[in-house]
Amino acid sequence: MKIKLAGLVADSIVDGPGFRFTIFTQGCPHHCEGCHNPQTHDFEGGRYADCDKIIEKIHENKLTKGVTFSGGEPFCQPEACAYLAERLKKDYHLMSYTGFTFEQLLEMSEKNSDVKKFLGLMDVIIDGKFILSQRSLELKYKGSRNQRTIDVQESLKQGRAVEIEI
Repeated sequence: MKIKLAGLVADSIVDGPGFRFTIFTQGCPHHCEGCHNPQTHDFEGGRYADCDKIIEKIHENKLTKGVTFSGGEPFCQPEACAYLAERLKKDYHLMSYTGFTFEQLLEMSEKNSDVKKFLGLMDVIIDGKFILSQRSLELKYKGSRNQRTIDVQESLKQGRAVEIEI
């Protein structure tokens, strides 16, 4: 299985709680004004990488406690992201950033089983587009006040977004 990447960061402390490995997917339909990763927007950019090699790389660092999917937009590559998440789930806390809202992802998952699978494997998502006028440097793991930190497993049980602090 291949995934189109903008890049990988093997030792992030800013993309979620604890010491994390961050996977930056390539391609994003949102084009948020002020995005801190505008180089990830172009679906024609980036490079293809083998998912199994990424998994090997993640396992190399025994300090890694979590894996974060970022971008770009991870939910634009749900099959590859679900493949990775399924193989990492038992060993790592999984988190994803997405410009889609939780409600939009639920709707998308009704039509796309890969979106449903990927979402169902997440522990936490940060949802919603980055809105420059709502930007704040005081938010933990978020860029703008409209974005939510969502407990995915509890949200799926309740059928509604359940916000948490991490």
